[in-house]
Amino acid sequence: MEFVNLELARRLEEAEARGMLACIARADRSDSEETPTSLFAHIEIMGGVAGFAGVDSPVTQAMGVGLHGAVTEAELDTLEEFFRVRGAAVNIEVCPMADMSLVEMLGKRGYRVTEYSDVMFRDIASDPDADALPRGVGIRKLGADESRLWSETVARGFAEYFAVTEEFVQVMEMFTRRPGVQCYLATVDGELAGGAALSVYRDIIGCFGAATLPPFRRRGVQSALLARRLADGRAAGGTVAMCVAQLNTASHRNIERNGFRVAYTRSKFTRVWG
Repeated sequence: MEFVNLELARRLEEAEARGMLACIARADRSDSEETPTSLFAHIEIMGGVAGFAGVDSPVTQAMGVGLHGAVTEAELDTLEEFFRVRGAAVNIEVCPMADMSLVEMLGKRGYRVTEYSDVMFRDIASDPDADALPRGVGIRKLGADESRLWSETVARGFAEYFAVTEEFVQVMEMFTRRPGVQCYLATVDGELAGGAALSVYRDIIGCFGAATLPPFRRRGVQSALLARRLADGRAAGGTVAMCVAQLNTASHRNIERNGFRVAYTRSKFTRVWG
């Protein structure tokens, strides 16, 4: 059994931070007109990563910082400058086990909390085989030419939280190109119903990008996507699965139903340049 402690928090946060870094690094090598190389940048700082993929991109933030001891004013200056020169607000995802020096400095500089999310996990090393799929539900891996289809489908599934803009769809496409990521599409009675993604970093598998289109909700699609990813993650050598969910949402409840428990609640601290 995994206990919730600093060592686990470091593993979970590092897995997600490294995933963001890999996503940005892969996009940075793109030579397409839609994703010019000048758009993407990252730095490693405070034991974590700060990434930029556009001013309004959900990937533009810092993650995994402050978990390896005290941080300095100079480090925070560097992190802030990274975002400021690119015209972006500073968004920092902070684990509650981060060193208090970070939180104290954020308070002094006028940051405010703009979001909470639960980092959830479960041991999968000894999971039994997945149950049969719900009636009418099908799950398959993404085809070679279906990156855009997956990205648009997932973006539409998130429409109540994020506007379905071309920029957002392109961000989702970044994930499909990232090394170590597997993407899945779900169908209900043969109709496209949703999608999800799986990443593997060391022994941590990340289950993310799960969305179901409104007409197909409450049909077991999310549970089926999760079961398939857990099985594939275990086959790839994963021992611990993680998900991140907004509090008091259907996704959070569904993840809990599948045996996940909350490791900690993460806070997003934001500073907007005036």
